[in-house]
Order: sequence, then structure tokens, then C-alpha cells
Amino acid sequence: MDIFKFSDELRYGELHLKSNPDIGLHAIVAIHNLKFGPAIGGTRFIEYDSTDDALFDAMRLARGMTYKAAISGLPHGGGKAVVIRPKGLTEEQREQIFSEFGAFVGSLNGNYITCEDSGTRVSDMNVVKSQTDHVLGYDPDSGSSGDPSPLTALGVRRGIEAAAKFRWDRDDLQDLKVAIQGVGHVGYYLAKELHNLGASLIVTDINDAAIQRCVTEFGAESVAPDAIYGVECDIFAPCALGAVINDKTLPQLKCDIVAGASNNQLLETRHGAILHERNILYAPDYAINAGGLINVAQEFAGYDADIVQEKVGAIFDTMLNIFERSASENTQTDIVADRIVDEMLYN
Repeated sequence: MDIFKFSDELRYGELHLKSNPDIGLHAIVAIHNLKFGPAIGGTRFIEYDSTDDALFDAMRLARGMTYKAAISGLPHGGGKAVVIRPKGLTEEQREQIFSEFGAFVGSLNGNYITCEDSGTRVSDMNVVKSQTDHVLGYDPDSGSSGDPSPLTALGVRRGIEAAAKFRWDRDDLQDLKVAIQGVGHVGYYLAKELHNLGASLIVTDINDAAIQRCVTEFGAESVAPDAIYGVECDIFAPCALGAVINDKTLPQLKCDIVAGASNNQLLETRHGAILHERNILYAPDYAINAGGLINVAQEFAGYDADIVQEKVGAIFDTMLNIFERSASENTQTDIVADRIVDEMLYN
């Protein structure tokens, strides 16, 4: 990867690296933009095939956090950390890694504030907290707001309601059929939100227990993971992996709306164009799934549950504005969302 070329394309920003081979620490902190305030973004702790893959992930996701914060009106920039998970990891080694990583975050003078992400857990954030105050999402008993998944799901539900309002002029979700891909965390809470509003659910997951919970609690229909793309439904809600809208899956879609919690749902921008051409309404991921970020950002400011509920609820208006502007400009929704943020960041 030509790191400077990629950096220019994403309009970066800063990259910070930390290595300690004695404990197996290889960490990257990508800080995309600080115009509106210190960058917030989670720490990923997963295995990567190469350092280039880890850098690409960190830089791309940090950019997404900038756009998520900006379109949500938060006084923050975007950042992301990647700690490359060593093979054969022990619990002792894990604690050593996150202790030194915490000191690394602290050395960035508050420009980057970290929290949980894929592969990390509350106990890791507790270790980071022992080294720096620039961390969110640690143990609720120590003053954190806890699991942000329910609030992320609430925001996605509000975005789905905005999509239903725009597409069908509906003020309810009664009897709409929603296919949810991934019901382990945010997807489970989204299923609960939608079930309570009368939607009919089709679910899938790689974890059979997660599927069965939704079948038992919500009367959901279940399908195999690869079959979810082709089910006939009103709304397809990706809540697991990224890049699920691609050349292979697009021809299978039998829905009117794509609106879910996953990050980076489009493999490429051109896939958003294809959705637009097919008249499938796409809810840009970083706008609809901002509830979790809104929650932890409020934790940084001094937590107030009422303010969080109000800001997460406002995702409805954010999404409706994107949809209406997309229609008036005859432009795909993801491009419209990017333009809204670019006007804020660079004009």
C-alpha cells in the first residue's frame, strides 16, 4: 500500500505507531480529523494477514468515525486504533498489551479517545483506564455508560422509521418484513425494537444460539447465512460484517430499503450507485448507526441519559434530510451524506 497516496485520498490526518516485541504489541492509532474536537474511535484487537491490512483498516475506519461524528453534530473528530492480536495470546500477555497501549493513548495528549470495538472488551478498557483518562466504555461501576449496543439499535430503528416515512409515507412499521443479518449484539436489540413496533422478522447469524433467541423471543423466521440476501422483504438490515453490498449479493436483493448497523456496508461506491439505479433506498451506514458514538461522546461531556435519547432520536431527521436531498439531486444517498459532511469539514 502506498500509504501517502491513500492518506491523501482520505484527506488525512495523523498516523501513530507503537511497537514492543517483548510483549507482542503492534498498535496503530489513526487520527483522521480534529476540526470539531478530539477524535473518538474504538480499538480493534483482531488478527491481520499483514501490516498493510491493519493500516488500511485503521485509516478507513477512522475516516468513517470523522463522518459519523460530523453528521451527528458531535464536537469530535474521528479516530480508530488497531492492536494486532498475536497468535497464542495469553491473558497475562493481553493485560500487558493493553496496559502499554493505554500509556500510548495517553501520550497523544487527548487528541485520541479510545473505547471498545471488535475483539476488545470492557476489561481491556479497564486496563487502558489504569494508564490514561482518554478512554470511554470501561466498567459501568467506575462511571462508564456501559454497553452502547441498545442505543446503536435505537438509532438504526429511528433511521428505518425515516426510510419508511420517505419511501411509503408511513408513520409505523406494523407488518413490514425486515431481514436482519447478524443478531448477536446490535442486531438483537434492533430485532427487539422492531418486534415491539409490529414488524415481521427474518434473521440469520453464524451463531445458532443467537438465531434461536430471536426465534423464541420475537417469533422470527430463520434462514441460513448465505440465504439472507435473497429473501423477499421490505427492508434488509445488515448488522454484522462490512462490504456485504457487492457484485455477488446485489443481484440477489429483493427489498426496497437497505438500512442496518454494519459499518462500511458498500464494498465500493459504485455499489451505492447500483442501489440507486435499482430504486433501493440505502441508509448510509455512518449516519444511521451513530447511536453508539453519540452515547460515548456524551459520556465524555458528562453523561445525561435524556440528552442521549434526544440526540439518538434525531437520527430520524438526519436520515430524512439525506433521503430528501438524494431525491432532489437524483444522487445516491451515500454521496449525498459525504457531501453534507465535506461541506462542514472543508468549506
